[in-house]
Amino acid sequence: MRVALGLSYRGCAYRGWQSQPGGATVQDCLERALQEFTGSAIRVVCAGRTDAGVHALQQVVHFDSPVSRSAQSWVRGLNTFLPPDISVAWSREPAEGFHAQKSAQSRRYRYVLVQHPVRPALLHGLVGWTHHALDLQAMREAASQLVGSHDFSALRASSCQARSPHKTLHAIDISRAPDARTWTFDFHANAFLHHMVRNIMGCLVAVGSGSRAPSWMGQVLRSRQRSLAAPTFMPDGLYFAGPCYAAQWCIPEPALELPVLLA
Repeated sequence: MRVALGLSYRGCAYRGWQSQPGGATVQDCLERALQEFTGSAIRVVCAGRTDAGVHALQQVVHFDSPVSRSAQSWVRGLNTFLPPDISVAWSREPAEGFHAQKSAQSRRYRYVLVQHPVRPALLHGLVGWTHHALDLQAMREAASQLVGSHDFSALRASSCQARSPHKTLHAIDISRAPDARTWTFDFHANAFLHHMVRNIMGCLVAVGSGSRAPSWMGQVLRSRQRSLAAPTFMPDGLYFAGPCYAAQWCIPEPALELPVLLA
């Protein structure tokens, strides 16, 4: 029986999503919980891998279960065996053929950035930080040059293993909270390259702070040279909001709700 789960996690304590020797990843924790709950070794497939320190509002995974459980039982049972910074929110039995990664039509990420003279302490690990004053219009102008289908070679990690650097970025939405300190950057694309969002964030902050002109973003994109872009921005404020699927799979929409402290 194929089961799909939606889970959220705080990535601070983990070496990312993907299983690694030593077991300090989100996938390792989930698979250990599945073994405890079902008595069987189960491998899961996720919609999108996250790096060390990156969080998830809604990661979607699937696995083929040797046992049958109710949706509520999957949620309550697995959460019993998961650490407090990982939580299963829902369970579904999707239609035949569902694949957490391959069935996803697009994916969303959110970056939360605090602009303040002093680095935040209580929100350490949960938000990015800059002490520079940022220009909203300049960043929006720069971001608009990335929307569409492009070769994003200049904005991916040198270790990226994607077969093609060509992706379609549907939208980048940038907003500033009424407190004038908190910025939210929402990214929606068919798929993302390794470090793509964090590399874009580095460039946007460079533009917003005035060290680069908005037109520089287009120059970086067209160059296809990673060395011309800004350094990779910190992972702390990055949240995988989740994948988008066709209605036939009956999978909940990506989650954009942030923890109360960040609201």
